[in-house]
Amino acid sequence: MADAKLSAAFLPAHAPSHPLANPGYGKRSAPDQHPRTAHDFAHLPPREAAIAAYVDRLPDGADISVKTLAKQLPYGQCALRTALNRLHQAGHLRRGRERLDSDTGGSRWITRTWFSRTARNDDWWAAFTRGDVAKDSEPRPPTRTRAHILLAALGRETPSLSLSAADCATLAPLVAEWFARGAGEDAVRHALTSGLPTPIHHPAALLRRRLTDKIPPEPPAPQPPRRILECAECGVVGRPEALPGGVCKGCRGEPAPTRPATLPTAFEIHTRANGIRAAMSLKREEGAPV
Repeated sequence: MADAKLSAAFLPAHAPSHPLANPGYGKRSAPDQHPRTAHDFAHLPPREAAIAAYVDRLPDGADISVKTLAKQLPYGQCALRTALNRLHQAGHLRRGRERLDSDTGGSRWITRTWFSRTARNDDWWAAFTRGDVAKDSEPRPPTRTRAHILLAALGRETPSLSLSAADCATLAPLVAEWFARGAGEDAVRHALTSGLPTPIHHPAALLRRRLTDKIPPEPPAPQPPRRILECAECGVVGRPEALPGGVCKGCRGEPAPTRPATLPTAFEIHTRANGIRAAMSLKREEGAPV
């Protein structure tokens, strides 16, 4: 009965009334999801499907903690916790932490909850933590690119810079490189139209020279994300390979790794440490890297 009641509650109009988490926290949509359909969660039990559809329609930043969801949905916290764990196992949800850099040069780890309408396997989530998720398909390039449109519009603003269709097609890759380096349309337009000589006999040649000589430097390479996942049940952090289905080995009921029957004595530890220090000193004297 609760599932039937919820079926109307997860409509898009309901989402704006759902509380938001503190800035920087809450739901985060995973990348490269398939378009929404009426059968996205048909493989889940009714309760989990209803909760997943509700969460899917919430905006990024929405508070999807168990306590908040219990105030919005006709389920108790225990039932919601079980349902969210099953969404982990089905590949729709992962909890973890992500390291963010601040403008002052510092950094901090914050809690993340990533949701994917498209069910993903453990390999996909492992790749996601490394920041190297491959897109399912590349979008088809438009007939007229952003760079082509900017060049074609120059003649309307500055008649002396009127270009033919062939000129626009030839110069568009140079403008696209400006965009790739972070320049906006206003910056490109200013570089091409400011301080023009008079008269202009060959506008295409002039623009080519400016696009080549004034191109901004390449931006620094983007840093890969720094993410770790958490067990859906106990919250312990670990590598994705150690959390299949989002659950650690202990919560899956698997035996813990065996430990040595006896620990080394203090004398054995000191002897081993002295041997390592001696080897490092010898390498320094020989000039070899340690």
